[in-house]
Amino acid sequence: MKLGIDLGGTKIEGVVLSSQGIVLAKERIATPKNYPAIIDAIAELVCRLERSTGGQVSVGVGGPGAESALTGRMKNSNTQCINGEALREDLSTRLGKTVRFSNDANCFALSEAVDGAGASYNSVFGVILGTGTGGGLVFNKRVLSGANGIAGEWGHITMPYLGEGRACYCGRKDCVETFLCGAGLVRSYVAAGGDKLSVPDIVQRAITEDAAAAAVLDNYCRQLASALAVVINIVDPAVIVLGGGLSNIAMLYEKVPQYWNDYVFSDQCLTKLLPAKYGDSSGVRGAAWLWGDQSDA
Repeated sequence: MKLGIDLGGTKIEGVVLSSQGIVLAKERIATPKNYPAIIDAIAELVCRLERSTGGQVSVGVGGPGAESALTGRMKNSNTQCINGEALREDLSTRLGKTVRFSNDANCFALSEAVDGAGASYNSVFGVILGTGTGGGLVFNKRVLSGANGIAGEWGHITMPYLGEGRACYCGRKDCVETFLCGAGLVRSYVAAGGDKLSVPDIVQRAITEDAAAAAVLDNYCRQLASALAVVINIVDPAVIVLGGGLSNIAMLYEKVPQYWNDYVFSDQCLTKLLPAKYGDSSGVRGAAWLWGDQSDA
């Protein structure tokens, strides 16, 4: 059995999968506010899930950020209390077993590549569009981590063509994330003269009554297309799978493939754009699959 943990900013989810991907047990808890409490919470969750299934489990963990190849400690996480900490080593010590770790977007991409929306494709780029913006690369159902552990960190390239000087938490300006995360879309709508609304409300206005909302959402599709075209031009994946809250915007799947033809360096673009099969449970499934034959993490 394979146990996966998805460490998020507000929740920690755990799941136990059979070798066929059947969910045997699952549980969600709130994410504590400090690092020692996070280690305690994950360890206790693993123990409860292991007991509930009555057998030995492998443990894979997905979370924000990456392990430094230099120190083995966490870096680049927007859950900032884990930066500089030896998360995988501390969990392995606490649990008395080897723990595998990968970025949460890598886990999302792996889940969708193994038995999700990208299962029939040999190259999958998984994209999370939510509170933040991330990406992961999977080839032949194996995560590509990269020499620096940052392969797929598409959220922190500079937005092509459309920069405005938006500050990002990482210290740079005009990162893709500042435009394509939920807060980025809200910011664009406010800048166009709209009220500060939720993303679903902006989408509803765009569909029904608000020309400004429609224009902002259309521009969001254009921004997403231009940013994904950078990935297509470099990696040329067979499919791009979208997850996160903004992946529920139906028009993305029609407009983005139309728009990225303006930016992809080819006479045609055969890359598919698909919604995730497993929604917000995909990341935790991918963490469990880190112990399958499918991953080199």
